[in-house]
Amino acid sequence: MARMNRISITLCALLFTTLPFTSHSWASTQTRLAADVSHVAKKSDKKKSAAKTQKKGKARQKAAKNSRKITSSATARALPANRLQRVALTAPPKCAARKGRHAVCMKRKGRASGTLADAHKLKVQKATTTAMNKLMKQIGKPYRWGGSSPRTGFDCSGLVYYAYKDLVKIRIPRTANEMYHLRDAAPIERGELKNGDLVFFRTQGRGAADHVGVYVGDGKFIQSPRSGREIQITSLSDNYWQRHYVGARRVMTPGTIR
Repeated sequence: MARMNRISITLCALLFTTLPFTSHSWASTQTRLAADVSHVAKKSDKKKSAAKTQKKGKARQKAAKNSRKITSSATARALPANRLQRVALTAPPKCAARKGRHAVCMKRKGRASGTLADAHKLKVQKATTTAMNKLMKQIGKPYRWGGSSPRTGFDCSGLVYYAYKDLVKIRIPRTANEMYHLRDAAPIERGELKNGDLVFFRTQGRGAADHVGVYVGDGKFIQSPRSGREIQITSLSDNYWQRHYVGARRVMTPGTIR
């Protein structure tokens, strides 16, 4: 009996000793679970917040892009046509970065310069067409020594003077020899002749040139030949003119026309 009582007392002691530790272990387990749940929840919230921030950033970028398009369209409508053309054709500078130094930017030629060249070309063509029309209207009029007007007739240099004097800003000389030595007129090879170029001949051995005509294309030139003849179109390939041909000069250029 006494033995049974001792066993009971021992069991009770063991029970009371184990219960606190069991409760403490269970509490620790619950705390860890709660901490894990809280960590997972915080991580999920961070992901959601990052996704929202990224979405807002994309929305702002799209709005800014649309705003730039609207602004560019409004600017295009507001600018005058010629200003808009200059803005569109201006080429950005070309920059080259060098090691250990600042980038060096150089202006590069864009379509703007090409457009300017085209405008000069059209201006020259228009002036040349005007000169050709003036010359063609004189065909059939008589040669007159010293003449330089449709009323009296023309000599060779008088015809050229009449055709160009109001179209160029340089002074057109009055004689064929002076025209041949004109510093503002560029020498031209025979194979590069264009409408409006002056062609020169030495027919009487006086100076470098004593006769002048105007090239009209297709290997022909218009001239006022000599006394007793009329203003006419002649072929450069004629034997006489081939033998006496001395050169050509170009008066109509972007730098000389008004």
